[in-house]
Amino acid sequence: MGEQSGRWTRDLASVLTVGAIVLFARSSLADHYFVPSGSMEPSVHVDDRVLVNKLAYGVRVPLADVYAVELAQPARGDVVVLTSPEDGIVLLKRVVAVPGDRVRVADGHVEIDGVVAPVKEIDGGLVEELGASAHPLDLDSGGGPDFGPTVVPPDRFLVMGDNRGNSKDGRYFGFVARSAIKGRAVAVIARGGRMAWIGL
Repeated sequence: MGEQSGRWTRDLASVLTVGAIVLFARSSLADHYFVPSGSMEPSVHVDDRVLVNKLAYGVRVPLADVYAVELAQPARGDVVVLTSPEDGIVLLKRVVAVPGDRVRVADGHVEIDGVVAPVKEIDGGLVEELGASAHPLDLDSGGGPDFGPTVVPPDRFLVMGDNRGNSKDGRYFGFVARSAIKGRAVAVIARGGRMAWIGL
């Protein structure tokens, strides 16, 4: 009886340890995200699965929107997973302005400190250059609501979808706190039910 009880205790401890490791890894290291909407098209499609680097900006406390250790800052052009300040839903958006930027959005085009981010037509599609990122841009549904001009406060970021006319983003719910940003989306790892690697 004592031996059986000891074995059960060891098994329970093993299960709890593995559970704690998995919880820490998913909340602090890496995870994947299933995309339910088209707000990031054409960069990310509906039903894509996206790999998220949760160490990109720091080490997070499991189950909390708090960084235990902060590392890099989110940069203009980064695709990030974040908690919406409006309703707590997890979203996938692009960082378009960082603390200190004077930002304005007109007809879906981003202007930082008086300079409009270049948009070029390549192979029949639009490509926006934002920070170090050159990425597809969709204005087929219009540019969505205008925003600003205003200065991004400390520790806050403006995020938007690449499908500017079909994205409920920072133009609606305002600036996002750094602590609400859970990690940087690295790549689409599944599309159309097939494995993929499409860098973001």
